[in-house]
This record gives sequence, C-alpha cells and structure tokens, in this order.
Amino acid sequence: MQKQYDVAVIGAGAAGMMCAAVAGQRGKKVILIDHASKLAEKIRISGGGRCNFTNINAGPQNFLSQNPHFCKSALSRYTPQDFLSLMKRYRIGYHEKHKGQLFCDDSSEQIIDMLKAECGLGNVEWRMPCSVASIGKSGEAFRIDTDAGEILASNVVIATGGLSIPKIGATDFAYRIARQFGLRMVEPQPGLVPLTFDSAAWQPFLPLAGIALPVEVETGDKKARGEFREDLLFTHRGLSGPAILQISSFWKLGTPLRLNLLPEIDVAETLIDGKTTIKKNIGNVFAQWLPTRLAHGIIEANKLDPAARVADMPDRQLRSLGDAINRWSIQPSGSEGYRKAEVTLGGVDTKELSQQSMMSNQVPGLYFVGEAVDVTGWLGGYNFQWAWASATAAGLSV
Repeated sequence: MQKQYDVAVIGAGAAGMMCAAVAGQRGKKVILIDHASKLAEKIRISGGGRCNFTNINAGPQNFLSQNPHFCKSALSRYTPQDFLSLMKRYRIGYHEKHKGQLFCDDSSEQIIDMLKAECGLGNVEWRMPCSVASIGKSGEAFRIDTDAGEILASNVVIATGGLSIPKIGATDFAYRIARQFGLRMVEPQPGLVPLTFDSAAWQPFLPLAGIALPVEVETGDKKARGEFREDLLFTHRGLSGPAILQISSFWKLGTPLRLNLLPEIDVAETLIDGKTTIKKNIGNVFAQWLPTRLAHGIIEANKLDPAARVADMPDRQLRSLGDAINRWSIQPSGSEGYRKAEVTLGGVDTKELSQQSMMSNQVPGLYFVGEAVDVTGWLGGYNFQWAWASATAAGLSV
C-alpha cells in the first residue's frame, strides 16, 4: 500500500527543516525530501562556517518585495528572540558581530544538528538524496513522483530556495512548480552580489584591487532608493564588500551608483577652509585620509601633481576633488551573477499566497516558503530569519 502523509516538504534547507519540525511536532505525519546528498549546504557555508543565523534588528523594513507588507505577519509571529530561545534549549553559544548580526560561537553544523533534532522530535521521515520528477494533484491529495517511488500527501510545502550558488545544488524547481500550478512569478535575479564593470572601463582601477574602506553608497530614488554605510572592496572585475552586496539588491542595470569614499569628511570644504593652515601637499593630505594606493589613484585620475601644495590650489580644483571623493558616480555593467549571489531576488509573487499561512490562494494545500518567495532580506542574517518565520507560518497552518 502507498503511504499517505499529511505533509510533504520538498527541500531540506533552513526553511524546509524548520517547517517539517513545526508540523511534525503538531502531530502531523511529515516526510522531508531533498535531492542533495549533503544536508543544508547553505547553512553550512554561511558566515564563513559560523552561520549568520539571524539579525536581532530584523523587521519588515529590512526586506525587499513587490509587496513590502507581505512579510509583516510571519516576521511578527516568529521573531529573532523566538529562534534564540530554540538555540538556548540546545545550549548553542552565539555572539553579535556587526549591526545586530548573530553568529554561532563554534560552527554552523550546530544549527543543522539542532534542526535535525527538532525534526526528530516531530517524527519526520526523510528521503535523501531523492529527486522529485513531478508533482500532480489528484482530488484532495498531491502525487509526488520521485526516484524512490510515488508519495501521496495532503499538503506540499516547496522549500527549495532560489537560483543562487548553483554549485551547492540550487535549482529552479520552486519556480517550475509555481508556473505548473498557474502561480504568477516576479522575475528572479541575483541579489547580494558583487557588481562588475566593462573590462576596458575598469582598467584604470585594476591597481586598486584588494583595497577596502568604509563608504556610503546609494542608488535609485524615491521608494526604489537604497542607501547603506558599509565596507567597500575593490576587485579585479569591479566592486564587492558588504556595501556593494547590500546595494546590489536595489541597483538596476543602466543606473549609476553614488559613492562617498570619505563619509566623515566634506573634502572640498575641509581643503578650502584649510588653505591657510594646511602646510602639506595634496598627496600627503589624501594619504592621511585614504589607503595610499587609492589616494594616488584619485590624484592621478584628476591629473594633479601629488606634490602640489593645498594652499596653492584654486578653489574650483578643490571642489572637483571633493566631488570625486564625496560624490563619485559610477555605472556598473552587470554583476557576478548567481554564481556569487548570496540570494535570489524575486520568486513566487506574494499576491498568490496567504501572508498568514504561505499557502497558495488558488491551490489549497500548496505552500511556498523561504527564498522561493518574492521576499528578500538585506545582508546580515535577515534571509535566515525569513526562512524561520515563513516556515513556521506554514508549519503551523498545514
């Protein structure tokens, strides 16, 4: 006889394991299916192996979606404090690193082990590695055709994530299932990703590769405007670092980035006001403020003599220098793509889902959670918090 389950969760990552555990501990008969042979690789590699598992400041304002209100319900019902309570039960040590970002003291494996143990408490059955060929609906039940045979389930939760980092098994499975059942999509694209520049245009900046410094970066305007104060990293192909990963989720092809390389100093004003007191040449002044190679690069790009004394330089020239540092406008030609993207923007349109339960409005019993949905967090633990919150909403509903 075929075994029928109350819930089949497809995808055993952060959201999938969380959802399976919550549903199982409510007494539901749950099966968890994943095509990978290694469990939860995205958790394992997160935060350099220590997993940036949430952010204590996580709220709706830290997420991008075509419907920014959609995430409010799930996030308010399962908060970072709720996840910390779970970790405390398992005695997992953690620390805050930067701007509310929380990491394990020891290893991301502790999070994976905790979620496995939670699934165990819910008597969740596993099929892994197990590939799903197709999902169909027959009356009230879903028929899931897998390489381990057919599985029947009253509810199906799709927790297979997005397209980012294909080398650890990312696929478009969630999007294919959504389209199959007639759900609309918001076009996926790489998010939290380094930005690249045309190789000829980037040539003058190649000597700056490896330089990192704190900056302000912004792009877009009005509701589409993003602004962050984080570290920037010059690379051989363009720009990276937390500042660029953050702004990349707001950046649109064909629009510039606006960078302030010295957020603490109004360069033009400081130089003009200091003409009578600054005895140094412009090269030495800039070397005090900026990494040496960058200081030299800016002076060279502005065709200035580094030995020129600030006192002798016309105000017009100093204003131009100030703009080059405080208001540098630069237009990327693209990004490093899904290969380097930490998340996928877009996904299943939130208009198709209940914000309370994450269930499809059109297909009763079909749920989408985590990164598969058009809700994308900032860098810094926010996407894991969305995984925990959306998975719990679905796990309590199925």
